[in-house]
Amino acid sequence: MRRDIHLSRARLVAILLPTALLGGAIGSQYLGGLFPCEMCMWQRWPHLAAIGAALAAIFLRRNHFASAVFTLLAAFFIATSGAIGVFHAGVEYHWWEGFTTCSTNARPAGESMLDTIMKARLIRCDVAQWTLFGVSLAGFNAIFSLTGALGIYLLVRRWSQT
Repeated sequence: MRRDIHLSRARLVAILLPTALLGGAIGSQYLGGLFPCEMCMWQRWPHLAAIGAALAAIFLRRNHFASAVFTLLAAFFIATSGAIGVFHAGVEYHWWEGFTTCSTNARPAGESMLDTIMKARLIRCDVAQWTLFGVSLAGFNAIFSLTGALGIYLLVRRWSQT
């Protein structure tokens, strides 16, 4: 039973980390008024996939091998979001050029589509809307996601070796 604690902890991190990061992203959008750019949205999709894989791992917790596989799959998806976060942060810090278009929150409401587009605020992927100590939200996603994915991997590895 002691051996299973590592896999249980890995599953816990695999469900809590993407849920918290996705919740933070959605909260910053709807409560903080930070509308996401296209690359911000790209980072959300792997977190959704990670939540699904982690839920499958939890559901299959009696089958340790299958649970470990889905936990590692969740870690892979979390790391994927982190890798996208690294790329996005690099675009924001102008280390390299991005390849996306700008996003907008334009929604036609009784106006012509052209008028709506012309009045809409553009959200640029190469400009951080918010930073803390010089680190953007994409940068924080990269840090937390890559560190968390590594932690999950190490916990599953430790489980498999005991």
